Amino acid sequence: MPLNSYGVLTARVIDVRRETGDTPHYQIHLVDNEDRHYRAAVNVESSQQPSDLLYFAADNFQHPLTAALPPAGSGWNKLASQPGGAALDYLRANVVTREQMRPVPPDAEGPNNDLADFLDHYVRRAQQDPTATAYLYGEPWGPEDTPDKIFGFQPGNGVHNIHMNQGNSQQYQEDDGVWQDGGLLLHFASENRWVAVFLAFQTQAWHTDDETGHALPAPEDTEAASIRVVAAMVNPVGGGRENETITLLNTSDHTISLAGWTLADAQKNTMPLPVPDIAAGQTLQIPATDGFQLGNDGGQITVLDPQGLKVHGVTYTAEHASTEGRTVQF
Repeated sequence: MPLNSYGVLTARVIDVRRETGDTPHYQIHLVDNEDRHYRAAVNVESSQQPSDLLYFAADNFQHPLTAALPPAGSGWNKLASQPGGAALDYLRANVVTREQMRPVPPDAEGPNNDLADFLDHYVRRAQQDPTATAYLYGEPWGPEDTPDKIFGFQPGNGVHNIHMNQGNSQQYQEDDGVWQDGGLLLHFASENRWVAVFLAFQTQAWHTDDETGHALPAPEDTEAASIRVVAAMVNPVGGGRENETITLLNTSDHTISLAGWTLADAQKNTMPLPVPDIAAGQTLQIPATDGFQLGNDGGQITVLDPQGLKVHGVTYTAEHASTEGRTVQF
């Protein structure tokens, strides 16, 4: 069963609070354009071992979903858990990989060495920047009849589950779902720059069922992860669909069989790979076939093995595709 409700809160950061104790959170106080107050409770420690959360921050986040976000400062916005809009899915939207993330302790002596420090680096800067807007993905709570227990505003109101919400261990499997992951985006309008912070528990799986979001076994062939999407021609001169191409690279030291492999776009349209294998170090340029969408308004390309499990994936924005005839490099 997925989260009870899912969406994104967009508001201004006005205060933060670092918690310690049995269930510590990084607490953020926000206010929207209608002067409604909210608290975002960000997990910084897992109740299951290993307790350190996985963390990754993108200082210059570029992804098509930013164009679909609700208006800045509009408060809580419910989102449909489906592709093609603003909903977040770590795996299916190709926003972050397990390899990019690293475990970080919730709190440690010294500067810039724990999760609260890393969150402070971005969130306090957003607090000090009058042009900055926060977007927090997760599950809402409230309004409550009592004042907020951390910041004291009334009514209590906020968002939690600001982390990956699929592939959970059996204890938390009821929260699993697709297109309902949590995360933090910060838009610094004066710089026209996005920062993204993604969090996950080390117990979560990075291959999940497309319907339930429940954990699936990892691919048996770990060498398959050596196949990478390295480039694409998404806006060819003249706009002809027949000239759109995707380029793959085998980064391993041996030939890999591609029998039964497919490419998927943002809407899960698929096309088979046209050759039986790819040699070590070889690149493969694949023409896009009918039905596979490489739109000029942004998109994504995902490599799937014969079991339909994700091997690699990339995204591109409308800005990336704006120059006709330019190859997008990933």
